[in-house]
Amino acid sequence: MATLRVPQVVPSPVEDSQQLRKAFVGLGTNEKTIISILAHRNAAQRRRIRETYHETYGEDLLLSLKKEISGDFERVVMLWTLDQAERDAMLANEAAQKWHPGNLVLVEIACARSAAELFATRKAYQARYKRSLEEDVAAHTKGDFRKLLVPLVSSYRYDGPEVNTKLAKLEAKMLHKAIAEKSYSHEEIIRILGTRSKAQLVATFNHYNDEFGNPINKDLKHEAKDEFLSSLRAVIRCLVCPERYFEKVVRSAIEGLGTEESALSRVITTRAEVDLQEIKEVYAKRNSKALDAAIAKDTSGDYEAFLLELIGHND
Repeated sequence: MATLRVPQVVPSPVEDSQQLRKAFVGLGTNEKTIISILAHRNAAQRRRIRETYHETYGEDLLLSLKKEISGDFERVVMLWTLDQAERDAMLANEAAQKWHPGNLVLVEIACARSAAELFATRKAYQARYKRSLEEDVAAHTKGDFRKLLVPLVSSYRYDGPEVNTKLAKLEAKMLHKAIAEKSYSHEEIIRILGTRSKAQLVATFNHYNDEFGNPINKDLKHEAKDEFLSSLRAVIRCLVCPERYFEKVVRSAIEGLGTEESALSRVITTRAEVDLQEIKEVYAKRNSKALDAAIAKDTSGDYEAFLLELIGHND
């Protein structure tokens, strides 16, 4: 469930554009106006505001924002204002260019989005960077990680609910055999994770647990510091229980030495219209405190205010 709160009566894109323009002119920027408008509009409404703003003032709203605000506040507002596909294309490019084995952003984009969303991201990536996402991932990763990530970002999974029980049992055995042999990059593991529908994978992992007595991710913790195994576990969590995966990302971002604002901004902006309510519930249960309180404690200023609006904080 989303946490975004849109008012019952929404001003027109023309009115919103005018108010944003007023926030940019004169001495200083009215950050409260930016927050009150953009943090309370859904994706379609934000898109119409950008279009209207450009038609009216001859400048991209994103460029105007970039001139007026900075730092973590700028980053989170820019991410939020972008369309989902544009945002994911930008995040994927950053992740590919700066890739290292512990970077799981490409896994998030490939596995925690719908097939249609990932396809739209690949189209947006080509339009923006004049290259394919697949070729950049292949160019900047290596070894087993390349073997895993290229098929994941290239995938177009079936999104329906149908499940083949016989196939689920067969592939559960195939996965167990490869894991027992520590053949973690086996082609069958990558084929199954890279092509099967989410519903089919849930059935396969349930059969794995029933047949072999352990959740598959527990068996993939055999070597806790192995970053390829960490990637496999992240793939599985993003595919079948994304709220648990993203709770961990948020927790790590907040609990580390200093807040990792990039991770926090990424999760809040990409999940606020999807399942951030479930992520908040998992966080509260896991940490015995509300995510709102944790964010308020670890962030400040306009950045804090924008995040709290997106997560549905009640004053």
